[in-house]
Amino acid sequence: MSQINTSTNLGGVGGPGGMAAPAARTTGAPPQRFSQVLKESIAEVNRMQADADQAINALATGRTDNVAEVMTAVQKADLAFKTLLQIRNKLLDAYNEVRQMRM
Repeated sequence: MSQINTSTNLGGVGGPGGMAAPAARTTGAPPQRFSQVLKESIAEVNRMQADADQAINALATGRTDNVAEVMTAVQKADLAFKTLLQIRNKLLDAYNEVRQMRM
């Protein structure tokens, strides 16, 4: 089974679960585009869900008997998905608010 990464940051997007905003950039690297950060976040959540599925399959087939590791992978995938869902909801709220503004 793969190593569980405990330092997932969802592309530096702030939110619950210890996902803090990125620190000030001092390396001179150009800032990432929002769309790129969002794509990376979705890919990371997808990877975490795939890891959780693999852990469940390993437990079900008897390749592992570490239930705590499987539960940790499942809970991390669930928390990442819920966080991404809340980010999506906030983006939709902001879009609807901007759309309703009168010019």
